[in-house]
Order: sequence, then structure tokens, then C-alpha cells
Amino acid sequence: MLVSIKDTYKNEIVSEMMKRFGYKNVHMVPKLEKIVLNSGISTQRERDVLQEAVNTLTTITGQKAVTTKARKSAASFKIREGQAIGAKVTLRNNMMYDFLNRLINNALPRVRDFRGVKKSGFDGFGNYTMGVSDQSIFTELDLDKIKHQIGMNISFVTSAKTDEEGRALIELLGMPFAK
Repeated sequence: MLVSIKDTYKNEIVSEMMKRFGYKNVHMVPKLEKIVLNSGISTQRERDVLQEAVNTLTTITGQKAVTTKARKSAASFKIREGQAIGAKVTLRNNMMYDFLNRLINNALPRVRDFRGVKKSGFDGFGNYTMGVSDQSIFTELDLDKIKHQIGMNISFVTSAKTDEEGRALIELLGMPFAK
């Protein structure tokens, strides 16, 4: 039987993190709380691109994507308040671990000249964000139906307090960081 990332976290990663950082309690060990996929669409594009972004995120994650709307008007970007400007999905629990497994084992190896993801995407609080410039790396999509190239940001939100703890957690979960 295939071992899931969630089981690996409970059985191996928690004990490794306790040894590495000297936690006295299992509940002190950082955990992956959610994964957020976000795709911004420029206002110059047509409305069908926004719908394609929603459909793409829904297909990739298996969870319904929602459109994001502008909070404020910005004349320099030609954006009005309330205008739809992107799509996002927030994954938690089993859906999150399933997506992480597919990202690490299926999607990232399909990136051309892949040598690992950059280590520079941490925010100072243990959360990591990476960019994907093209959605075609995901095997769930039918490449014949794709009309527009849609990039996205993938954010890994952890309960870690520092970047060092967050990097160790995400690396132990299987993320292939560049050497």
C-alpha cells in the first residue's frame, strides 16, 4: 500500500523535527496548515480567460475555485473596485496532502530543466510561496483544450515561527529545493 504524505508526517517527520529543533511536545512541531493557489488575470484580457483560470484551478485541485475581486480602484492599472481580477483555491486536510503529493511527484518533474524550487520564497514566518509560469505541467489538464497560458502562485502556509523551521518542514514533506 502507498504511504501518504500525511502518514509520513505523523510517523517520521514529527520525530525528526523534534530531534532537530528540540521540541519538548508533539504539539510544538510545525505543521502544514493550508495550500493556497492563486492566479491573477490582467485586466487587458477577456472575460473568458478568467473563466478558464477558474476552470483550470478547479481541475488541478479537485475543489471549486472562486474569483477574487479588486478591493480598491486603481487608475494606473485600469481596475475598478469590485472588478474580478483573478481566481484562488484554498486546500486543507486530505485535499491539501493529495495536491502536495501530485505537485511533488507529477507536476514539478515535468518542468523543463528542473533543478529544484528556489529557497528564496520564504516570508520570514515559515510560509513558502512559489510561482508556476505555465499550467501545462499538471497532468490533470487536457492540453488540447487550453487556449491561454495561465501562471499561478502556490503558497504553503505553515504553523512554523521561523523560516528555518518552515524550510525544514517543507523539505521533509518532499519538496525538492535547489542545491
